Amino acid sequence: MKHIVDMAWTDKLAFEADMDGHKVIVDATEEAGGSDLGPRPKKLMLTALAGCTGVDVIMILKKMKVDVEAFNVIVEADVTDEHPKHYSKMKVVYQFKGKDLPLEKLEKAVKLSEEKYCGVTAVYRKAMEMEIEIRIVD
Repeated sequence: MKHIVDMAWTDKLAFEADMDGHKVIVDATEEAGGSDLGPRPKKLMLTALAGCTGVDVIMILKKMKVDVEAFNVIVEADVTDEHPKHYSKMKVVYQFKGKDLPLEKLEKAVKLSEEKYCGVTAVYRKAMEMEIEIRIVD
């Protein structure tokens, strides 16, 4: 299997990606010479991680018959000061909302995603320190 993204330059520092028919615009800030038409490319790495593990966790919890009212995946990343500026550490916060949520099942779903299913996590773990946190909110 091969994944392909076609990224076309549109104007100044803006690019439009075509991913399976879905359009995503990336751009630089106005201060950097862009038009701020979309997110910065590096932050899409955080989006990829949040989306990959989020889908896994929800799929696993559905199989476990655990119903959550709300679920957020928050990814925090530390950026190096020197060029090439890159992420040196990421923290993934799994935030659940619901009544009487079974912590052991939430932990199992997160662990399965982190250690077995999420390909983005697998790659990032080789490149930097990864930390996770599970929160249950009212």
